[in-house]
Amino acid sequence: MAGVEVVSFVENQRAAKQQFSLLHQKKDQVILIHYSCESFYDSEDGRTPRITSIACRNFGSGQTRSFSIHQVSELPKFAGRDAWDIYDEIEKELLDQFFDYVREHTAHALWVHWNMRDINYGFQAIEHRYKVLGGTPVVVPDEKKYDLARMFVARYGKRYAGHPRLESIMNINKITDKDFLSGKDEAYAFKDRKFLALHQSTLRKADVISSLLEAEISGHLKTTAKWWDVHGGSARLIWEKYVWTPAGKILSALLIILALVEWYNPNAKHDVAAWVRNFTENTD
Repeated sequence: MAGVEVVSFVENQRAAKQQFSLLHQKKDQVILIHYSCESFYDSEDGRTPRITSIACRNFGSGQTRSFSIHQVSELPKFAGRDAWDIYDEIEKELLDQFFDYVREHTAHALWVHWNMRDINYGFQAIEHRYKVLGGTPVVVPDEKKYDLARMFVARYGKRYAGHPRLESIMNINKITDKDFLSGKDEAYAFKDRKFLALHQSTLRKADVISSLLEAEISGHLKTTAKWWDVHGGSARLIWEKYVWTPAGKILSALLIILALVEWYNPNAKHDVAAWVRNFTENTD
């Protein structure tokens, strides 16, 4: 069972490296996405959390498009009305604009995100919320989604940063947390109707994701992973596949004997070496 886990780790690590290489090669097609929403823990009736802000940043150009309650509420058709009273209308307009953007980029875009992977928080949650409001979402294919959080685990192991990992990896790499709100702070900001603060936090997180991806691709990402966390799987796989086998055990023992013979009697090493060579040729 342990061998299967080692093979899985090595394969996942190799896949993550290939993904990072692909994102580097196609950086102009890469869109870094993050969004903020109402806390799903506060929804007593099971209603999908309402969206407050979405940020989409092109990795190649750095240009960012954002869609937020704060911005949409300023449109003339909503002027003079309390955003909280007509939240669904404003949110529907926000999502109209967002899915227009997705539609424009759906053919070639590769979407990099941080833990946006289920109906609680993720693409599915945004799509479902749009359906609830009467819209028809553009579905992003799963093969075009890249979860940076999971890619880091695959690349460096689970101990690459403490929890919460996004804040932790930011601190390790000395990335500024200006305007950054934690999940708990975002929940409070929503209750207090601080939509501008939520918008700024979403923009900051899209920027953070971009900085982390750039650091990884350039080879400058710092983590708390130890050497064994990163290379242990490969070393263990080599050990189990090539060394810890019947022939490998015998060969290892012979090499130890050869080393001892050479230590005590340098003139005899050639005879032992020839014997070892014959043994390995006969076992191939």
